[in-house]
Amino acid sequence: ILPTPIQVIQKLWELREPLFMVHLPATMSVTFIGLGISIVLGLALAIAMDMHEGVRRTLYPLVIASQTIPTTAIAPLFVLWFGYSIWSKVLVTVLMTFFPITITVYDGFQSTKREMEELMLSFNASKMDIFMKLKLPNALPYFFSAIKMAIPISIIGAAIGEWLGAQSGLGYFSKRMLTQLDGAGVFAPIVLLSAVAMLIVAIVGIIERIAVPWRKEL
Repeated sequence: ILPTPIQVIQKLWELREPLFMVHLPATMSVTFIGLGISIVLGLALAIAMDMHEGVRRTLYPLVIASQTIPTTAIAPLFVLWFGYSIWSKVLVTVLMTFFPITITVYDGFQSTKREMEELMLSFNASKMDIFMKLKLPNALPYFFSAIKMAIPISIIGAAIGEWLGAQSGLGYFSKRMLTQLDGAGVFAPIVLLSAVAMLIVAIVGIIERIAVPWRKEL
Protein backbone atom coordinates (compact mmCIF):
# COMPACT_ATOMS: atom_id res chain seq x y z
CA ILE A 1 0.00 0.00 0.00
CA LEU A 2 2.81 2.40 0.92
CA PRO A 3 5.72 1.99 -1.51
CA THR A 4 9.35 2.37 -0.50
CA PRO A 5 11.41 5.27 -1.90
CA ILE A 6 13.33 2.79 -4.07
CA GLN A 7 10.08 1.50 -5.59
CA VAL A 8 8.94 5.06 -6.32
CA ILE A 9 12.25 5.89 -8.04
CA GLN A 10 12.08 2.66 -10.05
CA LYS A 11 8.52 3.46 -11.13
CA LEU A 12 9.57 6.99 -12.05
CA TRP A 13 12.29 5.54 -14.29
CA GLU A 14 9.96 2.95 -15.82
CA LEU A 15 7.35 5.60 -16.64
CA ARG A 16 9.84 8.31 -17.63
CA GLU A 17 8.63 8.58 -21.22
CA PRO A 18 4.91 9.33 -20.57
CA LEU A 19 5.72 11.36 -17.43
CA PHE A 20 8.38 13.61 -18.96
CA MET A 21 7.13 13.76 -22.54
CA VAL A 22 3.36 14.02 -22.04
CA HIS A 23 2.15 14.68 -18.52
CA LEU A 24 4.87 16.98 -17.14
CA PRO A 25 4.57 19.47 -20.07
CA ALA A 26 0.78 19.49 -19.63
CA THR A 27 1.05 20.31 -15.92
CA MET A 28 3.77 22.93 -16.47
CA SER A 29 1.66 24.65 -19.14
CA VAL A 30 -1.18 25.04 -16.66
CA THR A 31 1.23 26.14 -13.93
CA PHE A 32 3.01 28.83 -15.91
CA ILE A 33 -0.14 30.24 -17.53
CA GLY A 34 -1.95 30.35 -14.19
CA LEU A 35 1.07 31.80 -12.39
CA GLY A 36 1.52 34.45 -15.08
CA ILE A 37 -2.12 35.53 -14.79
CA SER A 38 -1.82 35.56 -10.98
CA ILE A 39 1.28 37.77 -11.11
CA VAL A 40 -0.41 40.32 -13.38
CA LEU A 41 -3.64 40.23 -11.37
CA GLY A 42 -1.87 40.30 -8.00
CA LEU A 43 0.39 43.22 -8.94
CA ALA A 44 -2.54 45.19 -10.36
CA LEU A 45 -4.61 44.68 -7.20
CA ALA A 46 -1.66 45.50 -4.90
CA ILE A 47 -0.87 48.72 -6.79
CA ALA A 48 -4.53 49.76 -6.88
CA MET A 49 -4.94 49.18 -3.14
CA ASP A 50 -1.76 51.08 -2.38
CA MET A 51 -2.66 54.05 -4.58
CA HIS A 52 -6.29 54.49 -3.47
CA GLU A 53 -7.65 54.00 0.04
CA GLY A 54 -11.19 53.54 -1.28
CA VAL A 55 -10.04 50.76 -3.58
CA ARG A 56 -8.28 49.05 -0.67
CA ARG A 57 -11.39 49.18 1.51
CA THR A 58 -13.44 47.68 -1.31
CA LEU A 59 -11.05 45.03 -2.64
CA TYR A 60 -9.23 43.83 0.48
CA PRO A 61 -12.29 42.04 1.98
CA LEU A 62 -13.08 40.52 -1.43
CA VAL A 63 -9.52 39.22 -1.80
CA ILE A 64 -9.76 37.64 1.66
CA ALA A 65 -13.21 36.19 0.90
CA SER A 66 -11.92 34.57 -2.31
CA GLN A 67 -9.67 32.35 -0.21
CA THR A 68 -12.57 30.96 1.82
CA ILE A 69 -13.96 29.19 -1.25
CA PRO A 70 -13.11 25.47 -1.06
CA THR A 71 -11.05 24.69 -4.14
CA THR A 72 -12.26 21.12 -4.37
CA ALA A 73 -15.85 22.40 -4.34
CA ILE A 74 -15.52 25.02 -7.08
CA ALA A 75 -13.07 23.18 -9.35
CA PRO A 76 -15.78 20.80 -10.68
CA LEU A 77 -17.78 23.90 -11.68
CA PHE A 78 -14.83 25.10 -13.76
CA VAL A 79 -14.75 21.69 -15.46
CA LEU A 80 -18.49 21.97 -16.09
CA TRP A 81 -18.09 25.45 -17.62
CA PHE A 82 -14.88 24.92 -19.61
CA GLY A 83 -14.82 21.14 -20.03
CA TYR A 84 -11.46 19.34 -19.97
CA SER A 85 -9.70 22.28 -21.63
CA ILE A 86 -6.63 23.88 -20.08
CA TRP A 87 -8.63 26.86 -18.78
CA SER A 88 -10.53 24.93 -16.13
CA LYS A 89 -7.19 24.00 -14.54
CA VAL A 90 -5.74 27.48 -15.05
CA LEU A 91 -8.64 29.04 -13.14
CA VAL A 92 -8.04 26.72 -10.20
CA THR A 93 -4.38 27.73 -10.20
CA VAL A 94 -5.20 31.45 -10.37
CA LEU A 95 -7.72 31.14 -7.54
CA MET A 96 -5.06 29.59 -5.31
CA THR A 97 -2.07 31.80 -6.19
CA PHE A 98 -3.15 35.40 -6.74
CA PHE A 99 -3.89 35.91 -3.02
CA PRO A 100 -0.34 35.50 -1.63
CA ILE A 101 1.05 37.66 -4.43
CA THR A 102 -1.50 40.43 -3.84
CA ILE A 103 -1.19 40.56 -0.07
CA THR A 104 2.60 40.17 0.10
CA VAL A 105 3.33 42.84 -2.54
CA TYR A 106 0.78 45.19 -0.93
CA ASP A 107 2.54 44.72 2.42
CA GLY A 108 5.81 45.53 0.65
CA PHE A 109 4.40 48.84 -0.59
CA GLN A 110 3.06 49.63 2.88
CA SER A 111 6.37 48.86 4.58
CA THR A 112 7.99 51.93 3.03
CA LYS A 113 9.25 54.21 5.76
CA ARG A 114 7.09 57.28 6.27
CA GLU A 115 10.09 59.58 6.83
CA MET A 116 11.48 58.59 3.43
CA GLU A 117 8.20 59.53 1.75
CA GLU A 118 8.16 62.85 3.61
CA LEU A 119 11.74 63.53 2.53
CA MET A 120 10.83 62.99 -1.12
CA LEU A 121 7.74 65.17 -0.74
CA SER A 122 9.93 67.93 0.63
CA PHE A 123 11.81 67.82 -2.68
CA ASN A 124 8.50 68.20 -4.58
CA ALA A 125 8.39 64.57 -5.69
CA SER A 126 5.10 63.41 -7.21
CA LYS A 127 3.19 60.31 -6.12
CA MET A 128 4.50 58.54 -9.19
CA ASP A 129 8.09 59.49 -8.31
CA ILE A 130 7.60 58.14 -4.78
CA PHE A 131 6.10 54.92 -6.15
CA MET A 132 8.74 54.28 -8.81
CA LYS A 133 11.84 55.36 -6.88
CA LEU A 134 10.94 54.37 -3.33
CA LYS A 135 7.98 52.01 -3.00
CA LEU A 136 8.72 49.78 -5.98
CA PRO A 137 12.35 48.99 -5.02
CA ASN A 138 11.22 48.49 -1.42
CA ALA A 139 8.56 45.98 -2.52
CA LEU A 140 10.85 43.92 -4.79
CA PRO A 141 12.05 41.55 -2.01
CA TYR A 142 8.42 41.01 -1.02
CA PHE A 143 7.54 40.31 -4.66
CA PHE A 144 10.17 37.59 -4.96
CA SER A 145 9.06 36.09 -1.65
CA ALA A 146 5.50 36.00 -3.00
CA ILE A 147 6.64 34.30 -6.21
CA LYS A 148 8.55 31.65 -4.26
CA MET A 149 5.44 30.98 -2.19
CA ALA A 150 3.16 30.96 -5.23
CA ILE A 151 5.20 28.49 -7.30
CA PRO A 152 4.50 25.38 -5.15
CA ILE A 153 0.89 26.51 -4.69
CA SER A 154 0.44 26.93 -8.44
CA ILE A 155 1.77 23.42 -9.06
CA ILE A 156 -0.61 22.08 -6.41
CA GLY A 157 -3.48 23.99 -8.04
CA ALA A 158 -2.65 22.53 -11.45
CA ALA A 159 -2.49 19.02 -10.00
CA ILE A 160 -5.81 19.46 -8.19
CA GLY A 161 -7.46 20.68 -11.38
CA GLU A 162 -6.08 17.70 -13.27
CA TRP A 163 -7.13 15.31 -10.51
CA LEU A 164 -10.73 16.52 -10.69
CA GLY A 165 -11.03 16.59 -14.46
CA ALA A 166 -8.39 16.26 -17.18
CA GLN A 167 -7.10 14.05 -19.94
CA SER A 168 -3.40 14.62 -19.28
CA GLY A 169 -1.10 15.97 -16.61
CA LEU A 170 0.65 14.60 -13.55
CA GLY A 171 -2.45 14.98 -11.38
CA TYR A 172 -4.48 13.00 -13.90
CA PHE A 173 -1.73 10.37 -14.12
CA SER A 174 -1.58 10.00 -10.33
CA LYS A 175 -5.35 9.52 -10.18
CA ARG A 176 -5.18 6.91 -12.94
CA MET A 177 -2.53 4.98 -11.03
CA LEU A 178 -4.73 5.14 -7.94
CA THR A 179 -7.58 3.43 -9.77
CA GLN A 180 -5.12 0.64 -10.62
CA LEU A 181 -4.03 0.38 -6.95
CA ASP A 182 -0.46 1.16 -8.00
CA GLY A 183 1.04 2.86 -4.94
CA ALA A 184 4.42 3.58 -6.53
CA GLY A 185 2.67 4.93 -9.62
CA VAL A 186 0.67 7.33 -7.43
CA PHE A 187 3.77 8.69 -5.69
CA ALA A 188 6.01 8.93 -8.77
CA PRO A 189 4.24 12.03 -10.23
CA ILE A 190 4.19 13.61 -6.76
CA VAL A 191 7.96 13.19 -6.40
CA LEU A 192 8.44 14.65 -9.88
CA LEU A 193 6.24 17.65 -9.03
CA SER A 194 8.22 18.26 -5.84
CA ALA A 195 11.52 18.15 -7.70
CA VAL A 196 10.29 20.55 -10.38
CA ALA A 197 8.96 22.97 -7.73
CA MET A 198 12.31 23.00 -5.92
CA LEU A 199 14.15 23.59 -9.20
CA ILE A 200 11.93 26.54 -10.21
CA VAL A 201 12.16 28.11 -6.74
CA ALA A 202 15.96 27.79 -6.91
CA ILE A 203 15.99 29.55 -10.30
CA VAL A 204 13.82 32.35 -8.92
CA GLY A 205 16.21 32.64 -5.98
CA ILE A 206 19.13 33.15 -8.39
CA ILE A 207 17.19 35.83 -10.28
CA GLU A 208 16.34 37.48 -6.97
CA ARG A 209 19.99 37.71 -5.93
CA ILE A 210 20.77 39.42 -9.23
CA ALA A 211 17.75 41.77 -9.24
CA VAL A 212 17.74 42.60 -5.52
CA PRO A 213 21.38 42.67 -4.39
CA TRP A 214 20.50 44.86 -1.41
CA ARG A 215 18.11 42.34 0.19
CA LYS A 216 20.65 41.12 2.75
CA GLU A 217 21.00 44.70 3.92
CA LEU A 218 17.29 44.95 4.84
